[in-house]
Amino acid sequence: MLTVVAPGPLATVQDLGRLGWSAIGVTRSGAADRAAHALANRLVGNHPAAATIEATAGGLRLRAGRVCLVAVTGAPLPVSVDGRAGPLSAPFPLAAGAELALGTPSAGLRSYLAVRGGVAVPPVLGSRSTDTLSGLGPAPLRPGDELPIGDLAGDEPVVDVAPVARPAVRPVLGVLPGPRRDRLAADAWTLLTSAEWTVGADSDRVGLRLAGPALRHATTGELPSEGLVPGAVQVPPDGAPVLFLADHPVTGGYPVLAVVRTADLPAVAQLRPGDRLRFRA
Repeated sequence: MLTVVAPGPLATVQDLGRLGWSAIGVTRSGAADRAAHALANRLVGNHPAAATIEATAGGLRLRAGRVCLVAVTGAPLPVSVDGRAGPLSAPFPLAAGAELALGTPSAGLRSYLAVRGGVAVPPVLGSRSTDTLSGLGPAPLRPGDELPIGDLAGDEPVVDVAPVARPAVRPVLGVLPGPRRDRLAADAWTLLTSAEWTVGADSDRVGLRLAGPALRHATTGELPSEGLVPGAVQVPPDGAPVLFLADHPVTGGYPVLAVVRTADLPAVAQLRPGDRLRFRA
């Protein structure tokens, strides 16, 4: 077991998400920064399906119940084991009874802790991910939670450290036209791809609320609810776009102007409130 001593602001169990349930409105969910999640699993030799712990804004503290191999990736932050400095983006052992602590990220927002074998909480609809919008999956971690270590490990890892760039300060995100671009005013696309946008304070794993020029609707009335994908940029009636992340809902009747390319979604997952970004067609 790994025992949660303190979860920090928000810590959840995440894997690659719930595939194949979108027809009944169940979001894929899963790790917000899938690249950092996958790297953590590779560093400890896990199967890609293994679950990790996603720590938002650091503060996570865990105690190992037995000797285990772990790795921390994603937003760069101080890592310590029983008060001694530990590595980032590199596998390292935890002794039985040792306490691992994550500090506050110096950049970015979400960090990932992988343990060799994976976090083996019971799956729900084929996934161990916490969906913060629907409540599916395990609840966000709390002090005293005991997390079983699974057996989703392959060959012993041979990598000492993985060089990873720091999260971009002002990322430029590639976008494709969305399926309802015609429901917005003629200048909406130009405004979206030319203005600088600021991440709002009420942003989370569901999506980022963006402040910038208002994007006007060209028509009145709502659309039937439709499925979404991570990276969809939806425009509600107030004209302030929402960039959806892992725990997104269906559209709720508002048009999707654009979709961020999948390769840029890890950068989106590391944005903090107050950060700025641009879109590039």
